[in-house]
Amino acid sequence: MDTILVIEDKDSMRAMLKQTLEGEGYEVITAQDGAEGIKKLSDERIGLVLTDLKLPKKDGFDVLKAVKQESPLLPVIVMTAYGTIETAVRAVKEGAYDFLTKPFDTEHLLVLIKRALDTSRVAAENILLRAEFADRLGFPKIIGKSRQLQEITASIQKVAPTNATVLIHGESGTGKELFARAIHYLSNRKDGPFIAINSAAIPRELLESELFGYERGAFTGAEARKLGKLELADKGTVFLDEIGDMDLTLQAKILRVIQEQVIERVGGNRPIKIDVRIVAATNKDIEKAVEAKLFREDLFYRLNVFPLTIPPLRERRDDIPPLAQQFLNKYCAEIRKGPGTLSDEAMDILMKSPWKGNVRELENVIERAVIYAEGGVVRAKDLGISEAAITDALAEHVPMEGPLADIAAAAARIAESRRIRQVLKQTGGNKTKAAEILQVSYKTLLTKIKDYQLEEKSTD
Repeated sequence: MDTILVIEDKDSMRAMLKQTLEGEGYEVITAQDGAEGIKKLSDERIGLVLTDLKLPKKDGFDVLKAVKQESPLLPVIVMTAYGTIETAVRAVKEGAYDFLTKPFDTEHLLVLIKRALDTSRVAAENILLRAEFADRLGFPKIIGKSRQLQEITASIQKVAPTNATVLIHGESGTGKELFARAIHYLSNRKDGPFIAINSAAIPRELLESELFGYERGAFTGAEARKLGKLELADKGTVFLDEIGDMDLTLQAKILRVIQEQVIERVGGNRPIKIDVRIVAATNKDIEKAVEAKLFREDLFYRLNVFPLTIPPLRERRDDIPPLAQQFLNKYCAEIRKGPGTLSDEAMDILMKSPWKGNVRELENVIERAVIYAEGGVVRAKDLGISEAAITDALAEHVPMEGPLADIAAAAARIAESRRIRQVLKQTGGNKTKAAEILQVSYKTLLTKIKDYQLEEKSTD
């Protein structure tokens, strides 16, 4: 259930709102002034903000501004006393979802909250996710509904219209190029070319000529001038994937491209002016590479103007069901098997798997499963993933170095996560019954469900 942050300085009003909303099944966090409310925006996982406009320390407009900076998709409903409706209208113009004039009917409040939450969910799902949007702009859909993905999407919207250099961090298979394409197609450069180059897949000598081009006679076999990818991408975007593997000499040349927007072809002696945006990506810890003198510090700071981190799939499990269904639809259509479904047991295995290869690995598993599946239903046996393999893979995430307490804590998290998921399945998602079986308080169970990202449709 969604969490609502209520910011109200009057104790009686705050208590009434908390009781009313909790009675409808919402989790409620309260703050008695604007400063406290703003702090709780980053401390807690909020689904909607309900705030008075007139508050001590920081007013409702300060709260609204902070919300839009923290999470642009987070809906805000403002409350105002009679006679200040013009102020409330101003708040709506500045980004609030709607306003309520005190005193108000609680039924109207509940309807407004439900509408705001529904609208927010639809907006989050549609930004960069809609098939028609993706088809029109020519890039694949970004599928998912997790809070992490929504936040990344909001960040992409912010940075895309600028010329800022972006450095995307993420493990292999998380879809870094997909996000780079989204940045390009949402920018003013969308009508220009998008050119992707994998720095790790091309030998150093070839990579230089691929990037910068060469003049006739520059080396044996250079019988004619060749334009490089950077020159061909003029007025567009160049995506440098796995830049952490790039040779130090080439790093210096890329630094010059970013700083001066000029290149020189191999074998050439004159600078050529270009206009390109650089988006880079890496699955390595670049800061450690800088410390080890394997990556230029000045280039790192030039690339890291706007860092984005794509979490691994195991940390955003809410995205597994929609991704799995998307891949299922895709490969059923390709293999001409008709509509397909995933059995509950198959989905349970998908949700528990650690996905070291992330989205790419999930897609491969679904493609194989569709080939094996019979009768239009993918069953657990079709996935080729055993419970033992899941346990062994999860165990790999337990650190084998460091203090014993840290190792024990990591192992406990894995064990607790698996047990909670098992009991929730056993109780049909009833958290009250699950808490009784697990012999923990209801509040403790809710905290762990959030911490381990086990949120699913459930009953109480």
